[in-house]
Amino acid sequence: MPGLFAIMLTRGPAYHTGLPMEEQAAWDAHAAFMDALSAEGFVVLGGPLDEPDLLLIVRAESPEAIKARLAPDPWAEMDLLRRKWIRPW
Repeated sequence: MPGLFAIMLTRGPAYHTGLPMEEQAAWDAHAAFMDALSAEGFVVLGGPLDEPDLLLIVRAESPEAIKARLAPDPWAEMDLLRRKWIRPW
Protein backbone atom coordinates (compact mmCIF):
# COMPACT_ATOMS: atom_id res chain seq x y z
CA MET A 1 0.00 0.00 0.00
CA PRO A 2 1.41 3.42 -0.90
CA GLY A 3 2.51 5.69 1.90
CA LEU A 4 3.42 9.34 2.15
CA PHE A 5 6.99 10.53 1.74
CA ALA A 6 8.66 13.92 2.11
CA ILE A 7 11.27 14.80 -0.48
CA MET A 8 13.68 17.69 -0.09
CA LEU A 9 14.92 19.09 -3.38
CA THR A 10 17.47 21.83 -3.95
CA ARG A 11 18.54 23.90 -6.88
CA GLY A 12 21.35 22.44 -8.94
CA PRO A 13 24.30 24.25 -10.52
CA ALA A 14 22.42 24.82 -13.79
CA TYR A 15 19.78 26.94 -11.99
CA HIS A 16 20.31 30.65 -12.67
CA THR A 17 19.72 32.32 -9.29
CA GLY A 18 19.15 35.74 -10.86
CA LEU A 19 16.10 34.51 -12.78
CA PRO A 20 12.64 33.62 -11.46
CA MET A 21 11.50 30.00 -11.78
CA GLU A 22 9.30 30.81 -14.75
CA GLU A 23 12.33 32.08 -16.70
CA GLN A 24 14.55 29.05 -16.07
CA ALA A 25 15.39 26.73 -18.96
CA ALA A 26 12.63 24.21 -19.74
CA TRP A 27 10.18 25.81 -17.30
CA ASP A 28 7.13 24.84 -19.36
CA ALA A 29 8.26 21.20 -19.61
CA HIS A 30 9.06 21.02 -15.88
CA ALA A 31 5.73 22.63 -14.93
CA ALA A 32 3.81 20.23 -17.21
CA PHE A 33 5.68 17.27 -15.70
CA MET A 34 4.86 18.36 -12.13
CA ASP A 35 1.24 19.15 -13.03
CA ALA A 36 0.87 15.62 -14.43
CA LEU A 37 2.31 14.10 -11.23
CA SER A 38 -0.17 16.13 -9.22
CA ALA A 39 -3.11 15.20 -11.46
CA GLU A 40 -2.36 11.49 -11.08
CA GLY A 41 -2.18 11.82 -7.28
CA PHE A 42 1.54 11.11 -6.94
CA VAL A 43 2.36 14.65 -5.73
CA VAL A 44 0.10 15.54 -2.83
CA LEU A 45 1.69 18.87 -1.95
CA GLY A 46 4.76 20.78 -3.03
CA GLY A 47 6.42 24.15 -3.02
CA PRO A 48 9.42 26.23 -2.07
CA LEU A 49 10.83 26.40 1.44
CA ASP A 50 13.82 28.46 2.47
CA GLU A 51 15.90 29.17 -0.63
CA PRO A 52 17.21 27.16 -2.36
CA ASP A 53 15.13 24.21 -1.14
CA LEU A 54 11.76 22.83 -2.19
CA LEU A 55 9.56 20.25 -0.47
CA LEU A 56 7.37 17.62 -2.11
CA ILE A 57 4.95 15.34 -0.32
CA VAL A 58 4.21 12.31 -2.48
CA ARG A 59 2.25 9.08 -2.29
CA ALA A 60 4.41 6.12 -3.31
CA GLU A 61 5.37 2.54 -2.55
CA SER A 62 9.06 3.18 -1.81
CA PRO A 63 11.97 5.60 -2.16
CA GLU A 64 13.07 3.63 -5.23
CA ALA A 65 9.68 4.16 -6.86
CA ILE A 66 9.95 7.89 -6.11
CA LYS A 67 13.41 8.12 -7.67
CA ALA A 68 12.20 6.35 -10.79
CA ARG A 69 9.09 8.54 -11.07
CA LEU A 70 11.01 11.82 -10.65
CA ALA A 71 13.94 10.88 -12.92
CA PRO A 72 12.27 12.06 -16.18
CA ASP A 73 11.72 15.59 -14.80
CA PRO A 74 13.41 17.91 -17.32
CA TRP A 75 14.87 19.95 -14.47
CA ALA A 76 16.44 16.84 -12.93
CA GLU A 77 17.85 15.80 -16.29
CA MET A 78 19.29 19.30 -16.84
CA ASP A 79 20.65 19.57 -13.24
CA LEU A 80 18.46 22.53 -12.36
CA LEU A 81 17.00 20.53 -9.48
CA ARG A 82 18.60 17.86 -7.27
CA ARG A 83 17.19 15.53 -4.66
CA LYS A 84 18.67 16.01 -1.16
CA TRP A 85 16.72 13.32 0.68
CA ILE A 86 13.60 11.17 0.81
CA ARG A 87 11.95 10.27 4.13
CA PRO A 88 8.72 8.55 5.16
CA TRP A 89 6.18 11.11 6.37
